[in-house]
Amino acid sequence: MIRAHLDKLLTVVIAGVLAGLVLAVAALPVALVFGIGFNALSTPYSELPNTLRAPPTAQRSNLYANDGTTLITSFYQEDRTDVPLHEVAPVMRQAIVAAEDVRFYQHSGVDLRGVVRAFTINRRDGQTRQGASTLTMQYVRNVLSSDPRLTEQQRQAATELTTVRKLQEMRYALALERELDKEEILTRYLNIAYFGAGAYGIAAASKRYFSRSPAELTLAQAALLAGLVQSPDTDDPINGDADSALARRSYVLERLVESGQVPADAAAVARAEPLQLRPSETPNDCAAVPEGHNDWGFFCDWFTRWWSSQSAFGATADERQRTLRRGGLSIVSSLDPGVQRATTEQVLKIYQPTNAKAVPTAVVQPGTGRVLAMSVNRAYSVKGNPVGQKNHPNTVNQLIAGGGAIEGYQGGSTFKLFTMLAALESGLPLSTDFVAPTQLLTRFPATGEASCDGRWCPENADPSSMDGPRTMWSAFGRSVNTYFAWLTERVGADRVVEMAERLGIVLRADSDAHLARYEAKSWGAFTLGVAATTPLDLATAYAAVAAEGTWCAPLPVVSITDAGGRPVDAAKPDCRQVLDADVARAATDAARCPVGDQSMYGRCDGATAPDLRAKVGRPVAGKTGSSERYETETVVAFTPQLVVASMAANPDDPRDAVGQAVQTRMVNAVSEVLSVALRDQPVRDFVPPSERTALQVTGARTGN
Repeated sequence: MIRAHLDKLLTVVIAGVLAGLVLAVAALPVALVFGIGFNALSTPYSELPNTLRAPPTAQRSNLYANDGTTLITSFYQEDRTDVPLHEVAPVMRQAIVAAEDVRFYQHSGVDLRGVVRAFTINRRDGQTRQGASTLTMQYVRNVLSSDPRLTEQQRQAATELTTVRKLQEMRYALALERELDKEEILTRYLNIAYFGAGAYGIAAASKRYFSRSPAELTLAQAALLAGLVQSPDTDDPINGDADSALARRSYVLERLVESGQVPADAAAVARAEPLQLRPSETPNDCAAVPEGHNDWGFFCDWFTRWWSSQSAFGATADERQRTLRRGGLSIVSSLDPGVQRATTEQVLKIYQPTNAKAVPTAVVQPGTGRVLAMSVNRAYSVKGNPVGQKNHPNTVNQLIAGGGAIEGYQGGSTFKLFTMLAALESGLPLSTDFVAPTQLLTRFPATGEASCDGRWCPENADPSSMDGPRTMWSAFGRSVNTYFAWLTERVGADRVVEMAERLGIVLRADSDAHLARYEAKSWGAFTLGVAATTPLDLATAYAAVAAEGTWCAPLPVVSITDAGGRPVDAAKPDCRQVLDADVARAATDAARCPVGDQSMYGRCDGATAPDLRAKVGRPVAGKTGSSERYETETVVAFTPQLVVASMAANPDDPRDAVGQAVQTRMVNAVSEVLSVALRDQPVRDFVPPSERTALQVTGARTGN
């Protein structure tokens, strides 16, 4: 009993000596030793910090295309992906033990033999040349220093060279070894250790240095990686000292031979191998999308903006970004590589990246809101541009979805859809007739060119084809300004503005937002698309009509799974019925007219894009739009399965007109994107509206 008591006391004293001498401290104070007591090293597992029981190691998140395998990019603060031990080559497991803790399988978390050895060597040399940290103790230190909930000062305190910290490591290591088996501890260690060159964990290290999985590592490669753990920053053969890395490799090979795990001749062969690195770097963030797919960057950028707005990932935008960059998530996006490729090809046929004018284009799926493509004739890059060229050829501004400095572009006559919907919802039918004059004097106040004695008085762009008796079918097909100005007077401009916002049009310009909030009743010109919008907003709004009144928030993901393989609900579509289904069907029936299709009631008469239906080869609806002086041009087209919205403008100078002629090229581009994207999908027709909605005046038709 006395012997057992002395052994226990010796354990504490030696631990104290280690904590002091190994760290260049003269000795552990006697008062401290006895103050701790004999049970100080016997911390129960239940009293361990939660971080040690379930280590919150930062792991990279991967963003894939909608096929689930094509990597778009990764997001990380630390490049790490945890792997089970059976996916690590046995020689790698042996090498890390030989390099860092040769008696790993013999001790219980604290190696007293190692303590004595370190004490002897350090006392002989007069400096701290050898430590006695076991793999378990190193694991404890790594976990505590990488806890994402700690401040930077707290992380530094977790690894500072003090007696108290060293004793704490021992206590925690002993407790862990009573609860976890050696294989689990080794697995955790391999997944948390830093190997240099930005690679955390054995999976990232294997890829970073040799472009292979940890299961494929050779003896020489495993010995090199194991040797890096001691001094990952200075021995890193990519950015640091390759000779030091090779010296450490030789050391590990010697330890493997001494421990009987590797034959001497095999070690000699490995030692003679030249340093054959095949470095590869895991892409990080949107500027690192694969070479040749730079156009994916704008979708990626919008994805990160969307992520920052989702409360499911944290209380603040900063917390949500930390979740993305540390959470080890697998994210299957909605980006369709084939549709994206077709969209980019068509956009570049209109304007090249060096052109000041841009053609931002979005492709959206009705009924889910999932965004299949986002493209613009720009390089997604932070590289500089020639003097005077803000956004071309390089930019990271969100030209397609808006936000930041991008307010959008005038939507032109595509906004007439919102007037028609408001009218249909109020009880007016598609057959509502009005003899459209060349110019209409309205009651709405106005200034400037469209003002007649202080009142808004819009004109038709082409009186010969627009003036005369019109219904919603023919007025929408021919884009008759005065008809929709008159219709706005009947239903109220504020209801038109409300309809646009209900369908997802975000008024980002301060002047537009002010008018919508305080002067909507007098904003008659809104029907002609004088407000700024974006292709994504327009595509989302038209998608609600295509989906028979079901509006869905634009969504960049198909699925999200956390590091444990559990699904995250934020990937589900956010949809709601905002229109009566028959109202949406009626608007669709009229929207067949502008693109050369025919309504179910045979009432289409004239079109602004008459060839689009023939090019697509299936039922289609949509609208074109031109802003004043053709400063912007817009084309939106949709089927029950897909919506494409494209806008042409100069993002740096809204007054730099793109001209009417570009609209023809845009129509061709949009029709080609639809054709490619729907190539393998069945031909679906639209559901016709009821005769009541098409032909009869009724009470209000609400569905929201």
